[in-house]
Amino acid sequence: MLYRRAALLVDQARELERAAQTLSAGWEAEIRIATEIMYPPRFLLACLQRFRQESPLTRIDVIESVLDGTSQALLDRQVDMAIAPRIPAGFLGDPLVRIRTLAVAHPEHPLHKLGRKLSMRDLHAHLHLVVRDSGGNRDLRDYLPVEVEQRLTVSQLSTSIDAVRRGCGFALLPIDHIRDDLHAGRLKPLPLREGNEGAVELYLTLADPGDAGPGVRRLADIIREHAAAECARTQRLV
Repeated sequence: MLYRRAALLVDQARELERAAQTLSAGWEAEIRIATEIMYPPRFLLACLQRFRQESPLTRIDVIESVLDGTSQALLDRQVDMAIAPRIPAGFLGDPLVRIRTLAVAHPEHPLHKLGRKLSMRDLHAHLHLVVRDSGGNRDLRDYLPVEVEQRLTVSQLSTSIDAVRRGCGFALLPIDHIRDDLHAGRLKPLPLREGNEGAVELYLTLADPGDAGPGVRRLADIIREHAAAECARTQRLV
């Protein structure tokens, strides 16, 4: 019992020593980051776990946003960095990762029962699931792969995925978020003649690169390194 308590005290002392070294180096007490919801959560969590090993007492505030909402967080100075599909005017960003998307529906959806290649016209009579732009832009025509008469707009990507699983409609979804559903047969790619797959480039942008603290710069480096490693791993699997 005494040994376990002593070991715990030693661990706490080491953690305090690391924290003191971090603070003396000028690392920030809090870092705020906005991430586009298409960015795989497993990527972000892996980066945050690695960062916490170096700075365990730095608080991380993550804002999960959609489309222009991510860029707007930069413009409004709500965050120190953002992972977004667009770089706002006046900012400089680095290409980070390309997110592959796939048009899917439930295996029993009427579109799959047509038994042939689908055209965009085939989609017009069916419900399209989309995620609302958290930046407040209600004109989504620049982002939609197809114009349809019926559309259900939700606020969360998870809600859109669940609705498609239930057979409510079809959607263009990031493959990384639905990989298990595809393997398990809960979702099935639509056999479109064109537009079945897509890709969205995400960029890492710092709010103020010149004045960014060491914690922000270090976390940005970790995110870039992780993205590069994932891209290399994916290419090896192809």
